[in-house]
This record gives sequence, C-alpha cells and structure tokens, in this order.
Amino acid sequence: MASSNLLSSSIVLSLSSKFPKGRMGFAGALPLLSRPKLPKAPNLWSSFTFATPKYSTNLLRFRSETRAVGGPEVKEASAGDDALVGEDSAAFELGEQKLASWVYFTVILGAVLFALDAFWINPSTGYGAAFIRAVSSISESPEVVVLILVLIFAVIHSGLASLRDTFEKLIGERAYRVLFAGVSLPLAVSSIVYFINHRYDGTQLWQVQSVPGVHQLVWLSSFISFFFLYPSTFNLLEVAAVDKPKMHLWETGIMRITRHPQMVGQVIWCLAHTLWIGNSVAVAASIGLIGHHLFGVWNGDRRLAARYGDAFDAMKSRTSIIPFAAILDGRQRVPKDYHKEFLRLPYLTITALTLGAYYAHPLMQASSFGLHW
Repeated sequence: MASSNLLSSSIVLSLSSKFPKGRMGFAGALPLLSRPKLPKAPNLWSSFTFATPKYSTNLLRFRSETRAVGGPEVKEASAGDDALVGEDSAAFELGEQKLASWVYFTVILGAVLFALDAFWINPSTGYGAAFIRAVSSISESPEVVVLILVLIFAVIHSGLASLRDTFEKLIGERAYRVLFAGVSLPLAVSSIVYFINHRYDGTQLWQVQSVPGVHQLVWLSSFISFFFLYPSTFNLLEVAAVDKPKMHLWETGIMRITRHPQMVGQVIWCLAHTLWIGNSVAVAASIGLIGHHLFGVWNGDRRLAARYGDAFDAMKSRTSIIPFAAILDGRQRVPKDYHKEFLRLPYLTITALTLGAYYAHPLMQASSFGLHW
C-alpha cells in the first residue's frame, strides 16, 4: 500500500492541479461512600464514540493470535468462518484519547514541516531545487521528467516498504517511520510541485472542460477518490510515530469494497484529472502513478501474507481488488448497519480536509509557482 505520509501531499496534488488558474477553485459519578455498592454512573467523556457498529456475537468463533512482533492483534478464523480476522477500520473512541499524545503530534507535525521547508523547499537552504534541476537535465520533455520523478519516488517508497520488517528489527518501529517519512516526503513534494507547475505543458490531446457535466464529474470523482486514498491514516498518532507504528490488517469500512482502496482511489483521481487536463503530461503522470499503485497491490498482499499468514488468507478470501466484486459474488456479506462504519471521525476529517484544501487551492497553486521547479 502507499504510504501514509502522502496524506497532505495527495490533497495538494489533487486540488491544486485540478483546474487551471481559478476555474474552481472539513458530570462524572460521585464517589461511593457506603455499602451496598451502587451502580457506577457512566463516564460522560468516554460515552462519546463515533458510531462503532456492534458485530453479532454469534460470529465470534475464533481464537486470538498475535501473528508477529510489533503487529496488531488479529484473529484466526476456521475454514468457512465469516468472523472478522482483521481490525475495525477507522474506529475512534474519544474517551481513550490522551491530550498529551495529540500535543506531541502537533509538535512533531510542526517540526516535520519546518524541517521539510528548511532542508528541501526553501530556495536559499533546501536541496529541492537542485534535485529538480538534476532530473530535468535528463530530458527537455516534461512528460519524461514527470515519469522519472514518479519512478524515483516509487522505487524509494516501495523499496523501503518492502524492507520494513528488516529495518524495524534493526532500528525499531519509530526510527523506521522517521526514516521512511524523511526520505519519501521530500520526493513526493518534488513530484507534486513539478506536476502542478507543468501540468499544462505538453501536447493537448483533447479539450472537454467546456462540455456540460464534465466539471461536476471531475469534482465528484476527485472527492470520492480521497475516501479510498487514505486508509493508512486511520491512526494519525502512528503516522507521526507518537504511538508505535504497526502494519495493520484492516477489514471493515472501505476495505469491504476493495482490499486495495489506495490503488482504486489513485485510479479514480488519475482518470478524472487526465480527462480534465487532457494533455500528454497528465497522461504520463497518470501512467506512472497507476503503475506504482498496481505494483503496490502485489507487494501489499505479499507483505501482509508474510506478516499475518492464515489470517490474511481468510481476509483475502472474502475481499476483492476490483471494487464491489466480493460483495456482488457473495464472498463479502455487508452488515445491515454498514453505513455506521463510515460515520466516524477519520472519515469526517477526510471530508473536512478535502473541502478545505479545495477552497484553498489558489493559494497552493501560487506556492508551487513561486518555487519555479
């Protein structure tokens, strides 16, 4: 799967590059003082949950088994068992959150953005401009350059992901996360900024921006794509290494529709933007991004199988790569309250961030143009 460090970067790419220059642009119980012991009143703070569905207890015919050191606890099902073997996606209990953890998250996020600017983006102190010049010197064709940038990112990103188990044994989960993000994020930003600045270069292949309904189709497709793109950000505290990062075996929510939502989301995004922009640069970028995510389908399944074994095989047997295929052929049985698996804070956050970035896309465009990459 693609990395979670692409959360902010993917929004910038999608919403900055979507439309040319402004066309379009988230009271506790009292102590018990005497016997007999009275029922304890509920903790009002912990009562705030985000619609976590209740799964029928008659499905719970499995035994718990931790499959690997550093991995979350998953369940091993017997043959023909429909019980969940993976984790409940995007589950969020407000009462379980620690204020200190989110303070740490905010501090870490600020430190990462400061370092990214100082060492990569800032023209006076960063190396991003030199990197772009070096790649651009290979070819005068923006199509070739954008493909090379995506290829460099894909090799580093997928290579480090493939070596995750090895690195985590050597340096630990948190240090690996810092290494992974520290290398991947600058390369992602470089590809994004270059694409934004050169997306209307190249050969125009078609022009449908004035066709009625295309504008709305592209906007809606892009909005939907983000709900597929971000399953790896269900736990932001792990993304920032506040909590110990784990390789998760998600099984509910968007995973019922497709086992590889990031690939599906990327394909939707690429098709929508290639339709809108309609030139050779958009086609080249889409070929690179879709190719990277198709490789991620194979590589992701391989890594999850190695980590979780039979539990992944059970999950794989009732999910699909092609959206809705497992549901349509009866391998995936969607619960009656399936909608509640989406009425959760992570999905609401994605909605808010997507809409916010959409309305802020002129500022994002201007920031990219100012770098002259």
